[in-house]
Amino acid sequence: MSRLYYEDLVRMLEKIEATSSRLEMTALLVDLFKKTPVELIDKVIYLIQGKLAPDWVGIELGIAEKLAMRSIAQVSGRSISEIEKLYKTLGDLGLVAEEILSKYKAVSILDFFGTSPTEKEKLTIDKVYNTLMKIAKASGPGSQDTKISLLASILRNSSPKEAKYIMRTITGKLRLGIADMTILDALTITFTGSKAHRSVVERAYNTYPDLGYIAKLMAKEGLEGVKKVRITIGIPILPMLAERLTSPTEILEKLGGSCLAEYKYDGERMQIHKMGDKITIFSRRLENITHHYPDVIELVREGVKCREAIVEGEGVAINPISGEMLPFQELMHRRRKYDIEKMVEKYPVCLYLFDCLYVDGEELIDRPLIERRKKLEEIVEISDRLRIATGDIVSDAKTLEAFFERAVSEGCEGIMCKSIKDDSIYQMGARGWLWIKFKRDYRYEMSDTVDLVVVGAFYGTGRRAGTYGALLVAAYDPDEDMFRTVCKVGSGFTDEDLAKLPEMLKPYEIPHRHPRVDSKMEADVWFTPSLVIEVIGAEITLSPLHTCAWNVIRENAGLAIRFPRFTGRYRFDKSPEQATTIKEIIEMYKLQKKTPTK
Repeated sequence: MSRLYYEDLVRMLEKIEATSSRLEMTALLVDLFKKTPVELIDKVIYLIQGKLAPDWVGIELGIAEKLAMRSIAQVSGRSISEIEKLYKTLGDLGLVAEEILSKYKAVSILDFFGTSPTEKEKLTIDKVYNTLMKIAKASGPGSQDTKISLLASILRNSSPKEAKYIMRTITGKLRLGIADMTILDALTITFTGSKAHRSVVERAYNTYPDLGYIAKLMAKEGLEGVKKVRITIGIPILPMLAERLTSPTEILEKLGGSCLAEYKYDGERMQIHKMGDKITIFSRRLENITHHYPDVIELVREGVKCREAIVEGEGVAINPISGEMLPFQELMHRRRKYDIEKMVEKYPVCLYLFDCLYVDGEELIDRPLIERRKKLEEIVEISDRLRIATGDIVSDAKTLEAFFERAVSEGCEGIMCKSIKDDSIYQMGARGWLWIKFKRDYRYEMSDTVDLVVVGAFYGTGRRAGTYGALLVAAYDPDEDMFRTVCKVGSGFTDEDLAKLPEMLKPYEIPHRHPRVDSKMEADVWFTPSLVIEVIGAEITLSPLHTCAWNVIRENAGLAIRFPRFTGRYRFDKSPEQATTIKEIIEMYKLQKKTPTK
């Protein structure tokens, strides 16, 4: 069987960690993929991502730092206290392992006979991946000792540099942040010779978001292989996203004069897969959240009248007594491992379905929205807590305004306006003008919130000494797959927020600006774009310091949020690519110019 040594991957990871050029990063990946055996390419990609499988599979690789330290102690013969002391100095268990194992390694009997490690003892990709998988799956009595022993077994045969990346991977802190789109670029170049067929590969990934699977398929069957990828029950589809606009008139103009207006509920978006009695629920970020919603499982099992289906909806927390809708934050009480039954009673969910992507072997994503909606109505039996999102066909601004006011009065955030033209397909993984958000205060200065990505931080002083005084946040540019800064946020954080921010952001800390981050400011600490927070501000202004919409409104100026404030809401339900976009910030700025200040 072909093999690839782990040291080959480590050399590439070191080079990627040292670069801030996305083109160079892509070239390094191409070089690695070209020399990776077909049967190993999926494992190589997972290890590059710092995981063992796509997130939706639900395999948690993370191992507690204390357990990881015990493995280092076992291999090096050093004491736990010595390892902890070095960890406090370096702040990175990977660097700790590298330094300690470069100086110390427990003596084996082979050393007495002058035997050096053979080539067979060198770590292979297979060996590392399979051992990490055993660690992830170890459970029950004695599992901690099993994990320590397994980790020690690969550390024993690793070089100090290999140990560094093994420890970062096992503790969930690989911190490279290589974007899925960068890996798709590299795969397309590797197996087709250029980026010309990138759209074909991306559609396959949108339909089956597993980079390891896509890579193996391309390595075995080339472009023709990925063209055959179809929707699969139990495998989440990348969700369609929406743009936002500023007025009913603009929305209708953009959508061709009429649209389907739907209530926009303040809940958790759910992509629900039904296969007989088996129900699987995925979040907007494609996490498997089935465990958190046993009540939703029953609603779908009883109320969706077909054998197989993929439907989308919004799970909204409701008051168990009055039935009134509760805000999104209340629903986050459901995100727990234990006492789910208590939370189901305290925060029951009403499910509002709004789309139908697949029914009994038939893909619907390329069908117009009206056909998908009709199919949804055919298969759903309405009940008190299972409903279809309230929606109307609207063709004039005054009616759309009235529908919006009705939605808000009934506890919604606003409305979604959706194209009903013949080309109103379901655009997987895309933010297009087929869906447009319209929320209450987009019309009046900036009294609505935006979801921004934390890309850097600045150390605090005075009362904030020892933590961060402000965060550097960015909007997303989907055209360039970049995050462009829009403000520094230092207001709105409670003492509790300030205390937990360094620990919350530690897994994403990197030594230099991330290659997907465009910033003219120099942060004290840089992060891989991961955490999304909700921000509100007084207005959007021109700025020579921030890169959001640089040179779009005025030469040598970008857009910034003036007097930004954290609302207290962490958007764990959103991936960084689902944050507020540059185009949305531009639209909000243009609206301000039209609307007199109150």
